[in-house]
Amino acid sequence: MYKAIVFAGTTEGYALCEFLSENRVSVYACAATEYGGSLLTKNDFLHVSAGRLKTEDMEELFRKETPEIVLDATHPYAAEVTKNIRTACENAAVRYQRVLRPEGEKSGQAVYVDSPEAAAEFLSGTEGNIFLTTGSKELAKFTVIPDYKERLFARVLSIPSVIKSCAELGIEGKHLIGMQGPFSTEINEAMLRQFQCSYLVTKDTGFAGGFPEKLEACQRCGVTPVIIGRPLKEEGLSLPEARGFLAKLFDLKLEQKVSLVGIGMGAQKTLTLEGKQAFDEAELLIGAKRMTDAVQKPGQAVLHEYRSDRIVEYIKAHPEYRTVAIAFSGDVGFYSGAKKLVDLLGEEVQVICGISSVVYFMAKIGLSWDDAKIVSAHGRKCNLVSLIRHNRKVFSILGTEDGVAALASKLVYYGMGDVTLYVGENLSYENEKIFHDKAANLMEYRGDALSVVTAYNENTRAFSAVHGICDEEFLRGKAPMTKEEVRTVSLSKLRLGEDSVCYDVGAGTGSVSIEMALRAWNGEVYAIEKKEDALALLKENKQKFAADNLTIVPGTAPEAMTELPVPTHAFIGGSSGNMNAIVKLLLEKNPKVRIVINCITLETVTEAMNAIRDFDLTDVDIVQLGAARSKSIGRYHMMMGENPIYIISCTGRGEEI
Repeated sequence: MYKAIVFAGTTEGYALCEFLSENRVSVYACAATEYGGSLLTKNDFLHVSAGRLKTEDMEELFRKETPEIVLDATHPYAAEVTKNIRTACENAAVRYQRVLRPEGEKSGQAVYVDSPEAAAEFLSGTEGNIFLTTGSKELAKFTVIPDYKERLFARVLSIPSVIKSCAELGIEGKHLIGMQGPFSTEINEAMLRQFQCSYLVTKDTGFAGGFPEKLEACQRCGVTPVIIGRPLKEEGLSLPEARGFLAKLFDLKLEQKVSLVGIGMGAQKTLTLEGKQAFDEAELLIGAKRMTDAVQKPGQAVLHEYRSDRIVEYIKAHPEYRTVAIAFSGDVGFYSGAKKLVDLLGEEVQVICGISSVVYFMAKIGLSWDDAKIVSAHGRKCNLVSLIRHNRKVFSILGTEDGVAALASKLVYYGMGDVTLYVGENLSYENEKIFHDKAANLMEYRGDALSVVTAYNENTRAFSAVHGICDEEFLRGKAPMTKEEVRTVSLSKLRLGEDSVCYDVGAGTGSVSIEMALRAWNGEVYAIEKKEDALALLKENKQKFAADNLTIVPGTAPEAMTELPVPTHAFIGGSSGNMNAIVKLLLEKNPKVRIVINCITLETVTEAMNAIRDFDLTDVDIVQLGAARSKSIGRYHMMMGENPIYIISCTGRGEEI
């Protein structure tokens, strides 16, 4: 006994027969013709029967096999057959389910009619050649068109009986094209041009029936489509929905193939062949609208979503989609959300690379990218100023309309107005824009948010591999400054990373703040200072060293620190007697914070040691540094001692936030 009977004859019908038999569900496939039956391969779970059945034949078959379900996957225009199947199911008390391909999108240039007769009537009042793609069964209805033997060009199946019936109607020779589909847009276009057609007659056969390719060919050739509407206004399941329905009915486990695909810049021309194949085969597309619009084909389900957890949730909730393609801009490995999805979906997911914006853009402007610093400032903090100061070439994704202007303004402020900025907007699209100019000329520029920039700096400053900027490099004034030797040891004790968040408490001229900012170039530094003269020097030194990631905070610690972000490191060069309160706030913000304290007086040493004891700090290290500098006296050099400094370093014991 067969569990399911499928009336096939369509792509959907064949697919369901294969799906059921692959899952070891016994299925009886009914095809109207020998040709239709030959498209299915029999096996232990699939029986194929060819030949037209009357209503009573169907009813007899249903009573004999008593299937759990009858699937009507016949052609949308086979109205009489559908009525017969419905009637037979009702009489035999068998469950019926229609499987129906979705209709195609409406075309503004098309003429819509209700029947072949109406199409023939409309075309009778026109001039010009006509390309018929509705098959041979209804060809006779178009013979009412005046001069039809000269005007009609019919494309039919290349079966002897079909060719013979067409010839009997007077459609033969070059007016008769025997071919088996599917047909691409290019083939349709070639035929329309070859026969100099003004009209194309088609039924709305949906994506699987090649309907979109016909409309596209008409648009390219300036041909008017005449579309015959579906005879029945009926509802049914799509192919993916039908698979989901059958999976629940027969308790089947559905397997999904999920691909993460880089779409390149967005236009079809930057999509790899492997990526195009994944999108073409996908039953479900997922991604931002801009990306899915670039690759979507008619008939595909689409989910406009970019949040990883929502995407995974949707995929798992819709197992009926056997092939899923998730679109990512550029390449899946270049500042992409693909990594998180791989972690969530598991290793079985297929990852297909794309052309990244850096590769495309650098080729367009004629620069190599192997020696460029590559970053993204789109939706994230990025110290581009520091990178541009120390690297000849820096590529960055921007992401805001004023991104170029903001960068240019900063470069001018830090004395780098002569840096050349190469700007790329809407890469690969028809409105692509690529140009370059000096930063000084782009301070007011507003462009497209979908943009990238490459900064080319001919006057780069080498980045020192070690701590210790010469004291003479800093603007000093009368404010106190941590000297070079003390600064070098103190910074080594801090153990900074490139993304550290640092406080400099009692910053003075900012020598420690500047070195922090240069070392933690991808982090943040906050210089807390209460004296007006020192604040002015801090600002000047920040500008001189292009320390764009340094924020100057006027005020007294700890009050001035309250609203600042959580620190990973803190240097205390001056506490104004508030050592305990400062350390307390640091630990409240980050119980694992790394602290270095400079003490010049014994009283400050006492305060620091009390704080270490009171807050049970660990990893305590105390260094007394006594440095002496030479001073020329005539032809002799005398060593002049600097004030001895206590450098105390320690770490909080708590759990890191």
